Amino acid sequence: MARGDLTDDEWSLIEPHLPLGERGPIPDLRRQFNAVMWRFRTGSPWRDLPEEYGLWSTVYDRFRSWAMTGVFQRLMESVIAEASARGRGPGSGQRGLHHGPCPPPRRWDGPRSRACGGVGEGR
Repeated sequence: MARGDLTDDEWSLIEPHLPLGERGPIPDLRRQFNAVMWRFRTGSPWRDLPEEYGLWSTVYDRFRSWAMTGVFQRLMESVIAEASARGRGPGSGQRGLHHGPCPPPRRWDGPRSRACGGVGEGR
């Protein structure tokens, strides 16, 4: 297991929410999921995926399939619901968690705003 890969406990929460393949369980599903997480954790191009995760094109195709069928959205909703049920999710007293739409940006009312044609006047 590489640094940053899912622990057994984390995998046990995620695996039930991932779809089966057309012919049954997908071989190396955990490795492919870890590869997707590695890619977004590092911000690297798909082609730079380490060999330990398999072919980059296979992982990319799996990611694209999951993204297009809403797997990540359902997974996020399930994980949030599970965390809330355990008393660790949004509204459970933890600070800094926000899972709704972003609020509109606030305007800065300083001199630069007013100097640019009055944009940002008064709040």
